[in-house]
Amino acid sequence: MPLMKNEGIERLGFLIHDAARLMRRNFEQRGSEFGLSAAQWRLLVRLVKDEGVAQARLAELLEIEPISVSRLLDRMEEGGWIERRQGASDRRVRMIFPTEKALEAFSKVKAVAGEVYERALNGLSTEERLATVRALRTIVDNLSAGEPADANCLREKTK
Repeated sequence: MPLMKNEGIERLGFLIHDAARLMRRNFEQRGSEFGLSAAQWRLLVRLVKDEGVAQARLAELLEIEPISVSRLLDRMEEGGWIERRQGASDRRVRMIFPTEKALEAFSKVKAVAGEVYERALNGLSTEERLATVRALRTIVDNLSAGEPADANCLREKTK
């Protein structure tokens, strides 16, 4: 496939990276009132969507080392955000569940995320917003072709 000669296309990667970084920073600033780090929020969001996931699987889904997940979970358990339970079929497996405290905070954080998204999309028409999401979804689909289904949960969550 030939390279596109569109003006500014060579900056696509930088623009996507900068947009993601700025959205993450805005979210972290707004979400810090709950007392969780960005890594803990990311874990909590995944946990709410995949409640009862095994601790080892959680590390895979977050693409971080199991020991790092264990440390995050230790702090979150101490803070009352999660609870660990033994697996039903294998007592060595630790299943992770959000607490009521986490579920309540998650619903508030969804509102914060909506405000950050609104700020990011300010000035775009409804059609432009939808086109932006469709274009990003296509980019993700193109670049994730051939990866395992779990490797790209975002694609499924945004459809």
